[in-house]
Amino acid sequence: MPAGQPACGACLREPPPLDACHAAVTYAYPWSGLLARFKFAGDPGWARTLAERMAAVPGVPEELGRADLVLPLPLAPRRLAERGFNQSLLLARQLAPDKADARLLLRLRETGSQATLDRRARLANVRDAFGIEPLRAGEVRGRAVLLVDDVMTSGASLHAAALALRQAGARRVAAVVLARTDPDG
Repeated sequence: MPAGQPACGACLREPPPLDACHAAVTYAYPWSGLLARFKFAGDPGWARTLAERMAAVPGVPEELGRADLVLPLPLAPRRLAERGFNQSLLLARQLAPDKADARLLLRLRETGSQATLDRRARLANVRDAFGIEPLRAGEVRGRAVLLVDDVMTSGASLHAAALALRQAGARRVAAVVLARTDPDG
C-alpha cells in the first residue's frame, strides 16, 4: 500500500475480519524452500529463527504487546499426525510463550488441500472449519487476539478463524504470518 493509505480497494468494498495482517517475507526463493524444509521435512528447529524474522516486522512487536491471546492456526488431526507438529504453534510459542494457546482455537473438521483452489473455492473449503473450545469461549470475549500462521495465500483460513473469534466476541483480531504469496503472481 502507498504511504498514507489505510486500506486497499478490495478491503474497502468488503472489509476483512482481520484488523491487521503482517507478513515477514514474500513466499519466494529462498523462503519457499526453507518453509518446505520446516514444514514437510521434519525440521522444526527453524521455528526460533523464523519467529525472530516475524517479530522484526514493523508493527508486529506492537501487535504482540497488545494481544491478550496468541493463537496458532490449528491443523487438522490427520495433517498433524502426518507432520508430527504444528508449525504455526511452534512459531506462536517462539513469538509469545506466555500468551500462546494451542487449545482455544479448534479445527472443527478436516478440509481438503487448498493448494489448487482459487480464492472462492478456498473460502468455501474452510467455511465453518474453525471454532472456539466451548468451555473456554468466555476467554475470547472482549480480548485482543493475534493469529499466527506460516503462509498466507488467499487469506481464507485466517479469515475463517478470525470470523470464529469475532463470533465469540473478540474485540480485535490481527494476524502475523511468516510468508505471504504474491496476490498478483
